[in-house]
Amino acid sequence: MAVAEESHFGRAAARLGMAQPPLSQRIQRLERELGVRLFERTSRQVTITKAGSLLLDEARELLARSEALLAAARRIRDGESGLLRAALPPDIAGETVAVILRDFRHRHPGVELELHELSTAQQLGRFASHDLDVGIVHHPCDVAGLELGPVLRREVGVLLPRGAPEAALAEVPVPALTGYDLVLFPRAGAPALHDDILTACARNGYTPAAVRQGQGSSFVRGLILSANSVAFSPRDAQSAHAAEQDPDVVWRPLAGSPLTWRYSVAWPQGHGDTAVSAFAEAATNALLESATVSTDAPASPLYLRPTAEYWL
Repeated sequence: MAVAEESHFGRAAARLGMAQPPLSQRIQRLERELGVRLFERTSRQVTITKAGSLLLDEARELLARSEALLAAARRIRDGESGLLRAALPPDIAGETVAVILRDFRHRHPGVELELHELSTAQQLGRFASHDLDVGIVHHPCDVAGLELGPVLRREVGVLLPRGAPEAALAEVPVPALTGYDLVLFPRAGAPALHDDILTACARNGYTPAAVRQGQGSSFVRGLILSANSVAFSPRDAQSAHAAEQDPDVVWRPLAGSPLTWRYSVAWPQGHGDTAVSAFAEAATNALLESATVSTDAPASPLYLRPTAEYWL
């Protein structure tokens, strides 16, 4: 393109910042590769051929696409464009998901966000297989090889049939749940948290008659209404509003707040680029603003035990 515009090998070489002989050799190699003659050369001037003229627009387009590719690569390198694979646990309310998506798109409009609904165990597996860039995990869990954002606490209460005697209480003591089955998410999704909840129940005077697996809100509601069951649920704007509108199920806080769910954004160590940081900040802010959570910064570090981690 430079030779065509300058019509002179010397001027084209100076424009390109190279010597004239290598430029002439490159043009000759290009002509051999394309199988056409691009320039007619005389001792005084260089004239583009008809074939060269026909290919010149293609060359300009190719160079423009090359520059666009390099610019896109730089944005991907800097975390400003590309694909970010992220995950949220199933208990994150739809309202909070919407806030996260809106905030992240505002921060990084050029990044394609591939969002999945995955349990903590599934996220840990995908981190290990390098199929996930960032996610929100429940504690306790094994965070070896991960970096964490702030740990957030979420108040957990109990969902009861509206006609149950305990529903008339402003706060429900844990022992008052004796006699009810407990609807709990499948243990495989977050084994340490599952065991932690049952241990906290036992320590506070409640051993469920049976533990039933359930996760979807409609399914859990059905078990509460028909199977003499209760379920633990975090308090957020959406669940509180739904409980107020539901004629059959009510949410009540637990007396003394014996149960809390702890979350944090997690990503593989050494992979916290600007897109990951933007998602972490968007998710943390969304949880703080719409999910009734508070920060939970320990005075001492996390220590891992065989299947769980605890504040020590």
